[in-house]
Amino acid sequence: MDRKICFVVMGFGKKKDPETNRTIDLDQTYQHIIRPAVTACDMECVRADEITETGLIDRSMYALLYRADIVIADVSTNNPNAIYELGVRHTLKKHSTIIIKEGKGNIPFDFNHNRVLNYEHLGNEISNDEAKRCKEELTKLITAITQKPKIDSPLYIYIPRAIQPVISKEDLAEIIGEHREWENSIYILTSKAKEYMSDNKFLEAAEIWKELSQKVENEKYYIQQQAFCIYKSKSPSILAALTDALTIIEPIKDACDTETTGILGAINKCLWIETRDASYLDRAIASYSKGWNLYKDYYTGENYALCLLEMANKETGEESIYYKIGAKKVFEEIVYLILKSLEQNDPEELLWKYATLSNAYLAYGDIENASKYEQKFLEQSPEKWQIDTFNTTKSAINKGI
Repeated sequence: MDRKICFVVMGFGKKKDPETNRTIDLDQTYQHIIRPAVTACDMECVRADEITETGLIDRSMYALLYRADIVIADVSTNNPNAIYELGVRHTLKKHSTIIIKEGKGNIPFDFNHNRVLNYEHLGNEISNDEAKRCKEELTKLITAITQKPKIDSPLYIYIPRAIQPVISKEDLAEIIGEHREWENSIYILTSKAKEYMSDNKFLEAAEIWKELSQKVENEKYYIQQQAFCIYKSKSPSILAALTDALTIIEPIKDACDTETTGILGAINKCLWIETRDASYLDRAIASYSKGWNLYKDYYTGENYALCLLEMANKETGEESIYYKIGAKKVFEEIVYLILKSLEQNDPEELLWKYATLSNAYLAYGDIENASKYEQKFLEQSPEKWQIDTFNTTKSAINKGI
């Protein structure tokens, strides 16, 4: 309690922005912008998922929203918890609240008159230049607010005679208590899980995602990742891993975000390959189709088209032709969408876009462009598992066309 505290309210993990349909990894924002800036100001940085109790809306959160010298609220993806907690802070304190947001999409009307620090996110990561720029800007902003606080709460701007709530120091000390050890925090556990995944230690990662899903109930991101890691582990056998993964993801199977539809589609597609039970192929097509038609996500679209090719090979006559034409139409639309996205000043996820373009061109016989974008994909220095995934898709297309 002796050091100044910066309390950070934001989503965590990968979240879907309902306005732009983009999925961004908010942990990257915390790791590369917020936490380094706060540390540079010699303040203790505490994120909402690092407080003593497991729930986000609890006594410790309210106490920290009151007690913190600075509160940083990242409202990217219109995260409801972050927006609610921002409102609580504006009620409790007249000043020392900073709002930041990923640059794409509108700012909610109720606080669009506040100064907002915007940053650009590439989806899975933030560029080094952007992280450096935002860290420096946020550091300056924290320093300025700490030295000379100004009223930034709309409540106290519009009702200047409103009286702030008062909590005694004794009550604050009792409520806040001791923070968890860092190694037990959700943020650190998430980082460990991601490290295991990078090292292909999927069983170890799955155990952490399971622990996280138990700590924070109703957080589908952890369920998604646990299911993904179990099916990727192929342990104790491929079929057993896929069946277990299907059981894990069952509680959120009706979710409409691309992460869920993509993982559910992948599990069912692999079950089809292992068992040749056509019901799994039907389910894979249904999952991928939902994600593709809702969001026109190229990853989901590519897998949707691959499953249509699988169906074309399974059927005969007009049915086979129908599915093959359907697959090629999806690939054509994927090419259009990706090429359009590459026209942007700072296109994101180049590695997978080049991989998908190569295989999409291959699907409708444009060998020259298929080779061109395969080379571009390889120039991005993909990891071994990424190359393996690309080659698996390439082989499936060669088999299906």
